[in-house]
Amino acid sequence: MELIASSISKIHELEAKYGRPKNSVLLLAVSKKKSPEQIVKASRLGISHFGENYLQEAIEKINKLRELNLKWHYIGSVQSNKTREIAQSFDWVQSLDREKIALKLNEHRGNNLDALNICVQVNLSGERSKSGVSINQTEELCKLVEELPNLKLRGLMAIPAPQSDFQLQRIKFRELSRKFNALKTNYPSIDILSMGMSNDFEAAIAEGSTMVRLGTLLFGARL
Repeated sequence: MELIASSISKIHELEAKYGRPKNSVLLLAVSKKKSPEQIVKASRLGISHFGENYLQEAIEKINKLRELNLKWHYIGSVQSNKTREIAQSFDWVQSLDREKIALKLNEHRGNNLDALNICVQVNLSGERSKSGVSINQTEELCKLVEELPNLKLRGLMAIPAPQSDFQLQRIKFRELSRKFNALKTNYPSIDILSMGMSNDFEAAIAEGSTMVRLGTLLFGARL
C-alpha cells in the first residue's frame, strides 16, 4: 500500500505548491477491476470514496463492503436501462450528460434515500465520440438537476483528451474551472470540480480541482 500513501502525500505537496488549503482536494480511488480486499486496505489508509465503471462488479463490492460505510461513485457511462440499479446503489453519479438520464435517476432514487449526488460530465475535447455535454450546454443540465428533488447538484466532471504537455493540460482544466466558478454563483450546492487523473492531476490541482480520480497511481498498472 506504499503507492496509496505516496499518492496522498503527493496531493498534499501539490496543495501547498499551488496555494491550496490542506485537504481541499478529495481523493477518489478508481477501484474498477480491483478486489474487495484491495479496497479494504485502501480504506484503512483513510480513503473513503471509491469510483466504479462496471455496474454488476460494483454492486457486488458495495454489498460485500457495506459495513465500511464507504462512498461509492459511478463514473462510467450511464445507460438508460441501468438507471434503476445505479440510482439505488450509489451515493454519487459523476457522469451525467443527458436530461433523459437525470429524469430516470431522479425517478428511481425515491424518497427513502438521501438525494443522489450528481456531477455533470463536460466534454472538453469537442469530439462527438466522447461522453459529456459541451461547456456551453452545461448550465442547462445543471438547472434541471437542481430542480429534481431526489438529485443534488454537486459539480462538474471532465476527462480531457490525453495530453502530455503540462501547460496545455492546464489550459484545458482552466476552461472547466472558470465554468465551475461561474456556476457556483447561481447554484450554492456546487462544491466539487472533479478533474485530474493519474497522468494529469498536478495540472488539475493547479487549476482548482477539488477531486482527483486516481487508479493506476494507487493500485499499480492494470495487468
